[in-house]
Amino acid sequence: MNWKIEWKPLAYIVGAFLVFFYLPLGMPRFDNAVFEALHLTKWYAQEHVLLCLVPAFFIAGAIAVFVSQASVMKYLGPTAPKMMAYGVASVSGTILAVCSCTVLPLFAGIHTMGAGLGPATAFLYSGPAINVLAIILTARVLGLEIGIARAVGAIVFSVVIGLIMHFIYRKEEIEKANAMMAMPEPEVTRPLWQNMIYFGLMVAILVFANWGKPEAAEGAWYFIYSMKWQITGISTLLLGVVMVQWFNVKLWKMAVAGIAVVASILLFPGSHMIPFAVGVVGLGVITSTGKGETKEWFEQTWTFTKQIMPLLLFGVLAAGFLLGRPGHEGMIPSEWVAGMVGGNSIWANLFASVAGAFMYFATLTEVPILQGLLGSGMGQGPALALLLAGPALSLPNMLVIRSVIGTKKTVVFVLLVVVLSTICGMIYGLIV
Repeated sequence: MNWKIEWKPLAYIVGAFLVFFYLPLGMPRFDNAVFEALHLTKWYAQEHVLLCLVPAFFIAGAIAVFVSQASVMKYLGPTAPKMMAYGVASVSGTILAVCSCTVLPLFAGIHTMGAGLGPATAFLYSGPAINVLAIILTARVLGLEIGIARAVGAIVFSVVIGLIMHFIYRKEEIEKANAMMAMPEPEVTRPLWQNMIYFGLMVAILVFANWGKPEAAEGAWYFIYSMKWQITGISTLLLGVVMVQWFNVKLWKMAVAGIAVVASILLFPGSHMIPFAVGVVGLGVITSTGKGETKEWFEQTWTFTKQIMPLLLFGVLAAGFLLGRPGHEGMIPSEWVAGMVGGNSIWANLFASVAGAFMYFATLTEVPILQGLLGSGMGQGPALALLLAGPALSLPNMLVIRSVIGTKKTVVFVLLVVVLSTICGMIYGLIV
């Protein structure tokens, strides 16, 4: 037996044995942390997988099939004009307004198609960070000053982080650009405006199906919230028409899927999730049984799902075990967190940035969490640091980013977010 080779399997076996042998079952905090991990993962599966991730996977698969590499290289590639590339990346993130996990399939899609590392990471940060509704809620609940600081910091960060990532890996990016420029231009099967309508409808489904309830039961935001499922339904109907007219999907297949959705609405009038799930299954069946680019769309979607989904669920499980759900505790006591973020020292801002980077925040949940921490003595600087680092990063998010761009680039990206959030938090704390 060659122990130079076999020592690793032996170490894994011994390590697993020791973990289970000394598992602290019966210790209240450990048992509670296990339940918190399961509760958070259950909540994530119920609230985010079907409404957020599945549409994002289909959009990412569509990007890989229906968007030419030449188009991505033109607007987001390493050699694209900086103002245009980072402008498109940050604006796209603002429009989508998704959480740190939902943005991942979209990031993987544009990166796979040749987007430069700088614009791609700018998009990766801007998607969850530059959320217009979250910034407005921050200003209303936590104060106008911190709301403005969050908006300015997030916009600047998305560009600065992207530019730094591009500068660090500029040689690799130039080689990538040269290799892709040598590839032949693919044939254009339909005009650009048709693709824009197609993607616009899918983005509308993703955005409006996840439109959060605003604090005030009045105004434009609440009106959109009250109409979210009607808008989602109309967008879905139009998407079906587009797929039949422009993507050669059989009319009878779309009709069967539509009848199934209508039947589920009539059978379960109080549920929006069931008709949405039926629609998702219908889209999956239609694309998987299609031919040509329609079937390729499903295959690319399934590829992203296999790559991302297991890592996300494992990451949410680990985050729940360590930090618990909002308002609940995991293995790490909440008073430790509150005690470490008082004042405006560099350590308080750094700890807030690191804690925010590893915690999982669903869209808008960071505001009530911070409201509670501020009431427990959290400083204004660390509060902003957490707002800038938290929504853009999470432990599940990091695991997936690593699978897309590698360990070194992921570490650099996370460090940039943490360091810049810490510096911004300190400056804001000194000002206010």
